Amino acid sequence: MTKIQEPTLFRKKDFEDFRYQQFLVTDIGKLYQVIPFEELAKLLPKNKSKVGARAWFNYEGYFGLMFLKAYLGLSDEKLIRRINTDWALQMFCGIRLGINESIKDEDIPSRVRMFLGRNLDIETFQQVFINHWKANMDNTQCFMNDATVYESYIKYPTDVKLLWDCCIWLYEQLHILHKESHLPKPRSKYKEQCVRQMEYSKTRKKTYKQTQRRRKALLYLLNKGIKLWEDLSINESFVSNIELPDDWYNKIMVIKEIYRQQLYMYENRTNIIPHRIVSLFKPYLRPIVRGKENKQVEFGMKVMISQVDGINLIDKLSFDPYNESKYLKSSIIKHKRRFGACYQIGVDQIYGTNENRKYMNKSNIYHCLVRKGKPSIYEHQYHKLREHIGLERATRLEGSFGNEKNHYTLRKIKARCKETEIIWALFGIMTANAVRMSNKINNQDVIKQVA
Repeated sequence: MTKIQEPTLFRKKDFEDFRYQQFLVTDIGKLYQVIPFEELAKLLPKNKSKVGARAWFNYEGYFGLMFLKAYLGLSDEKLIRRINTDWALQMFCGIRLGINESIKDEDIPSRVRMFLGRNLDIETFQQVFINHWKANMDNTQCFMNDATVYESYIKYPTDVKLLWDCCIWLYEQLHILHKESHLPKPRSKYKEQCVRQMEYSKTRKKTYKQTQRRRKALLYLLNKGIKLWEDLSINESFVSNIELPDDWYNKIMVIKEIYRQQLYMYENRTNIIPHRIVSLFKPYLRPIVRGKENKQVEFGMKVMISQVDGINLIDKLSFDPYNESKYLKSSIIKHKRRFGACYQIGVDQIYGTNENRKYMNKSNIYHCLVRKGKPSIYEHQYHKLREHIGLERATRLEGSFGNEKNHYTLRKIKARCKETEIIWALFGIMTANAVRMSNKINNQDVIKQVA
């Protein structure tokens, strides 16, 4: 009778190497190999403080968290729960949890976003990836340029909704402060307006007169609330006993500006005013008129993107509306600084200003814009090349926008402040770039093996 041979047990080091090799052949492991984590960690300031509990993640783990969130499309809570149960995600973030270990703090991704938003420079961040990927990039002498809007996750703003949000926040805080300071609560029509606002919101077809009536009533209610706040802030017993958070004062300043803008638009019967605020909780947002068939106005950040060999890079980012054609020259200068020479560029017809045409002709850059003047003897060749570049721009560049919005959490950005929204969009774009680069490198390896 033959004795059954027992399986060989791996030593701890061999087991780690074996598991690491398993990790590298997974989809998440292939993505891990194209991201320069060590170079990215050097972009953040060194942590000199050693006070507090042990941190779960180092700086490389911070970047790993952000890439995983964009790649998997999970919420912060679900991301932490997934890391607790998936060894491959733990390796991606540079940690290994024990048998009885688990991360219970589900707010870590939110705090990491805030930390990166305060300390990460976008241009330097992108340059690290360019230096790491440049050897595998082709046709860097040409690029395509266009702008898109990554919308913020807010309810569609109207004048009535905005005024009512201001009234709710202001009167709730006034109620709390009067209760804590033991001062008599002043009379107001707030409860009555709550009932009327509910009736208005339930009305399916709201007439112009009904809307104007609601705006007038809410403007009066908000003005009275602002005066109550000012009277309360100069009360000596209130000032000496209660210390208010700094964000409250910032919120009051925003409410006063909203009241000023809304009062001006109501009295002058207009919807246009400079630097119009459309959200109380995100006052940095501005309406961006896009003129699209299904969406005339969008609310979010407008990003000017340059695509080189399928890799999208941010040239300009702003929450204020701007004309992207005015920044084509700066995009070309950035491309030359990143990659060197620039001979071809694919742009939309909005870029066809005389200033841009003169600059591109002076720099010997061929473009896909319709040529001005008399046709030359080589017009047929020019038309073919222009048609090819325009088709590439319309399919690859604009198609990448839809891919990022549908698959990398950029359809509606759910961050709560300006800095974290920028970081959210940045990592969504760079995660999509990393996936494209990973697929490209793997395809090149397969071709070499076949050859």
